[in-house]
Amino acid sequence: MNVEFLVLFIRVVVETFIWVVIANSLLSFFLSPYHPVREALERIVGPFLNPIRNLMGNTGAVDFSPLFLILALELLKQLVIGILLSL
Repeated sequence: MNVEFLVLFIRVVVETFIWVVIANSLLSFFLSPYHPVREALERIVGPFLNPIRNLMGNTGAVDFSPLFLILALELLKQLVIGILLSL
């Protein structure tokens, strides 16, 4: 498999998932948690956000777990791409 293709694939997948996290966070301000779109996004993003929420505990009215997930995804993406490009 071509390394450049793999790097591009990783970038597209991670960046798409980051946009899904952002959409879920923004829609949480406007839509009910029982709205079908919110439920679908929560099923996708929830398994990644819930462990972060459990580690952070209650931070009050603002949920910082999407921010930490996005930062972790970016860090992981850069790490994996750096390793692939060094091969």
